[in-house]
Amino acid sequence: MRAMLQVGWLKNSRWAGRVAVGIAWACALTAGPAAAAAQSIDVPQTRKGDVVDDYHGTEVADPYRWLEDTDSQETGDWVEAENLVTFSFLDGISEREIIRQRLTELWDYERYGVPFSEAGRYFYFKNDGLQNQSVLYVQEGLGEEGRALLDPNTLSEDGTVALTTVSVTESGEYVGYGTAAGGSDWREFHVRRVSDGHDLPDRIRWVKFSGLSWTKDGDGFFYSRYPEASVEDSLLGQNRNQMLYYHRAGTSQDADRLVYERPDQPEWGFGASVTDDGRYLVIRVSHGTDRRERIYYKDLGDGDAPRLDGKVVPLLDGFDASYNFVGNVGSDFLFVTDLDAPRQRLIAIDVEAPEPENWREILAEGEDVLQSAWIIAGRLVTRYLVDARSRVRIFGLDGIHERDLELPALGTVGSVTGKPDGDEMFFSFTSFLYPTTVFRYDFHTGESGVFRQPEVDFDPADYETKQVFYRSKDGTRVPMFITNRRGLQLDGANPTLLYGYGGFNISLTPGFSVSNLVWLEMGGVYVVANLRGGGEYGDAWHKAGMKENKQNVFDDFIAAAEHLIREGYTSKEKLAIAGGSNGGLLVGAAMTQRPDLFGAALPAVGVMDMLRFHKFTIGWAWASDYGSSDDPEMFEVLHAYSPYHNLAPGTCYPPTLVTTADHDDRVVPGHSFKFAARLQEYQACEQPVLIRIETKAGHGAGKPTSKRIAEAADRWAFLAETLDLEI
Repeated sequence: MRAMLQVGWLKNSRWAGRVAVGIAWACALTAGPAAAAAQSIDVPQTRKGDVVDDYHGTEVADPYRWLEDTDSQETGDWVEAENLVTFSFLDGISEREIIRQRLTELWDYERYGVPFSEAGRYFYFKNDGLQNQSVLYVQEGLGEEGRALLDPNTLSEDGTVALTTVSVTESGEYVGYGTAAGGSDWREFHVRRVSDGHDLPDRIRWVKFSGLSWTKDGDGFFYSRYPEASVEDSLLGQNRNQMLYYHRAGTSQDADRLVYERPDQPEWGFGASVTDDGRYLVIRVSHGTDRRERIYYKDLGDGDAPRLDGKVVPLLDGFDASYNFVGNVGSDFLFVTDLDAPRQRLIAIDVEAPEPENWREILAEGEDVLQSAWIIAGRLVTRYLVDARSRVRIFGLDGIHERDLELPALGTVGSVTGKPDGDEMFFSFTSFLYPTTVFRYDFHTGESGVFRQPEVDFDPADYETKQVFYRSKDGTRVPMFITNRRGLQLDGANPTLLYGYGGFNISLTPGFSVSNLVWLEMGGVYVVANLRGGGEYGDAWHKAGMKENKQNVFDDFIAAAEHLIREGYTSKEKLAIAGGSNGGLLVGAAMTQRPDLFGAALPAVGVMDMLRFHKFTIGWAWASDYGSSDDPEMFEVLHAYSPYHNLAPGTCYPPTLVTTADHDDRVVPGHSFKFAARLQEYQACEQPVLIRIETKAGHGAGKPTSKRIAEAADRWAFLAETLDLEI
């Protein structure tokens, strides 16, 4: 029998008795040794098909192909049966409700987004605490009271309609906004009058992976959309032929003007933004998730009304590097680029003399990674990454350093807002033990101060975060953040959660999470490993974990686990691993390669079938990071680590709770369905293998607070049960 929990807010309790599942599909699976005295579960015996594919002469069986059809009645029945088993198991964990209550208590605090201003009006997001979605507010001046302008909680009864894009006209008169329902990537755009909160009749559909950008006169905006048919075809990977349009506010979408399209390049995507002076439309041309891009532009003229009949001009058409547009100073376009600079630099290109020999380097590449830059108050505000931690440096437009901002702790600077001709800047700061706080910086005085600071019911002095470095399999030095209660005994007995991602140049930096705070209160250790494949050390770090180098990511993760065990933080029996999306792939690969190393696994919305990911929704776009099974050489690489294909019969896998959503149209749920079905089939010991399938939810963005709390409670309850917490 597992020990009772002894944490202050957790009351002593024993686990519940056996769970009666009552499902006709019976494939006996008994809970693992730690939970054997508490629960016994049955999982559905999933039907196997006879599908076999030929990949370049290699036959690969796919017996659970039918689960890719998420709309079929048979798949629906399977989902219902699996959820019945999973929630019966979770219902049998008595601490689950106590955990949920504590999550709810901690989550109930006011939190603010970073404000931005237009024409003296300040706009910002605010959540009272337990609201499912944050509300957009407006206030007439910095010291005035705000009023709710757009409350997405009124758009659906269950809080599953979320705000996505928000853009305000320069006059502060109108706000264009996007909504997404049920966690889908599909958006609808609308226009609201700021003065009275009434919507215009505008309804812009068939939008995905696009923002909106107003012209200087505020009469209309640019956005990107797909053909209408692509909505129905999206699950089959037909999100192609994106087009750039101009929409005039107050008119029908049918009257929108096509600005640019490339039917000869159906996989190109377009993101457009109007420069602050209103003179240019800058068009970022992308190909999937490849960081390299093209930059085109359109001269809108120097009059009040934009000139729409001008041609689109290629500025950077080599597809040779990333070019993040910062802003313009007259005809000079400023870019953060990794061209000849893996850790990035800042350059200026005069569109009237765009030849490379005329380019100017404003900030050279340095030891630290230049992540972003903004033109604010006539200066360059830059955010650097130093060993996965933020540093903010301010330069003149000529690149001469003025000062560094003092930050309150080891952590992350998030959103930064300000006007090129303004005198203030707002930015957010967060860390593992520092709730996201909004600061205001005054360029006249050179001082920054807290603008909005949340009050969360915990004492950060009770905990500590440290950064350590360890060696991966090939000797590479990898950083890792470890957060735990002060005075932790390195006796190998601490329940530990190791989290990772390792892909798409995404950097994992310190950030506050109520969910993780509850894990710490339960006595857990929370660890984030900065694996190769991310952007923590620039483009070279990213490339070291992509395509044929992807195994490095898994090696880094496994080495992190071994380091934690070797240093006495935890043991194999007490170590859980977690990750979502590409991080779900990470967890799936790690647990198939080293099933003996972990006490539990939490793969969320993972890419589990690496041979077919490119056949669904936007999956084709990930080939820039993964490669594709259509390539004979990359097939061998992908097949060697694909989690679904590397599960082996007769293997004892760690207790696993797979999580996904039935409306995820980014990483389609078929990945998790097939992985869970085969994992349940092959499990050779009594450790539980469950799948939790959320309904009316998607990949994660815009998920209601109530669902976030419920999912977090289930994750921690599962770990409390399977790791046999002793605190």
